[in-house]
Amino acid sequence: MDLQKKRHRICTTTTSVLSIIFLTLFLPPPASSRVYLDITAANLHKVPIAVPYFVDKQDLNTVKTGGKKMANLLSKSLAFHGFLKVIPPTQYGGTQSVDCELLGADFIIKGSYEKIDKDIGLELRLIDASRDYMILGRRYRGSVSKQKQMIMKFCDETVLKLTGEKGISLSRIAFVSNVTGYKEIYVSDVLGENVSQITKHGHLAVSPRFSPDGNKLAYTSYHRNNPNLYVTDLLQKEKTMLVSKKKGLNMAPAWSPDGKTLAITLSKDGNPDLYLMDTQGNIKQRLTKKAGINVSPSWSPDGKYLAFVSDRSGSPQIYIMNIRTKAVRRLTYKGSYNTTPSWSPKDGWIAYSGTSEGNYHIFTIRPDGGEPIQLTKTPGDHESPSWSPDGRQIAFSRKINSSQKICTIFRNGRGMSTLFNLKGNQSFPQWSPRLSL
Repeated sequence: MDLQKKRHRICTTTTSVLSIIFLTLFLPPPASSRVYLDITAANLHKVPIAVPYFVDKQDLNTVKTGGKKMANLLSKSLAFHGFLKVIPPTQYGGTQSVDCELLGADFIIKGSYEKIDKDIGLELRLIDASRDYMILGRRYRGSVSKQKQMIMKFCDETVLKLTGEKGISLSRIAFVSNVTGYKEIYVSDVLGENVSQITKHGHLAVSPRFSPDGNKLAYTSYHRNNPNLYVTDLLQKEKTMLVSKKKGLNMAPAWSPDGKTLAITLSKDGNPDLYLMDTQGNIKQRLTKKAGINVSPSWSPDGKYLAFVSDRSGSPQIYIMNIRTKAVRRLTYKGSYNTTPSWSPKDGWIAYSGTSEGNYHIFTIRPDGGEPIQLTKTPGDHESPSWSPDGRQIAFSRKINSSQKICTIFRNGRGMSTLFNLKGNQSFPQWSPRLSL
């Protein structure tokens, strides 16, 4: 990357406090440079960065397993964002005295750690290698169980420093897996680690949806012989509430941006129609009435509109409803089967799954219409898109033959990859908002 093209802005660095760990600014100069990399550029080349093994302050000359693991975790988190190329430590021995110019690294992150009573202390520095100048420094202290969160926090702050927007390491993915023999709901971090099984009903569960704060998960489960709506408090895993058990479908809940309302498909009167419901299961409003099958609602970020699927025109297509006026207009016209819309939290795009040449693929389209953009072109069926909280990536399920996995792709259609490899098949991905520590 041509370093002369980097844009620098001067800002005052402030001190922030985490609610569960103590965080202080790591001895910054009075002002620090903020580097904004244009990661939306069509000709973007990944920025090389070195993350040497972290060192133990009590034994600086010995590379320890813990220091390797922490550096590797930070490297994986940085690489996940797609615009950084982490230079493997094996190329330079993982030492922090690496010659960045010789290595070709634009940036380097140096980390150290120490045991403090029962806690661990971390010191992390992001350094502009061209000037040997620290542009971000943080000191963290917390329990060993919070070590991973500290590292992910620094990753997200590094992304903020380099791009102007915080990273998404501290977000999660909910999905459906059949690893137990039944399709149940699970939640994982974005690296496919810390997988937690949410439902243990021994029956079909589908359509997980995060609340706007990421602390609750709504889903539909068939374990009482009816597709009922449940909400689980993820902060108190034993606390699950049955929200709606009306006869027929209680399907595909979508939280409003303020977290007070759910858009849901009910078939209590026979036809699958859209309703607004509060979080206690009380119907507030009926949105559609017997105009075909109406499913898969997705809110606009401002809460004024709903994208949804209806077959009122003869085939499943994406429509948009004005919540205040109930006016509906058709959005998609290209393709005979378009479904599962997902409204981006940024830039206003809507992702959906549609048929093309005999397979389902991921498309994006503007809410005011126009020509859709096909993002996926690989073999298999690509379904159930869900945007990352920064609007840069889309998670979806990809099925080839009998294998189904969660994949991601960048909004420009590049960098498709399998998000994580877990046992069984995974489907219905749902990306959480950024989580606070």
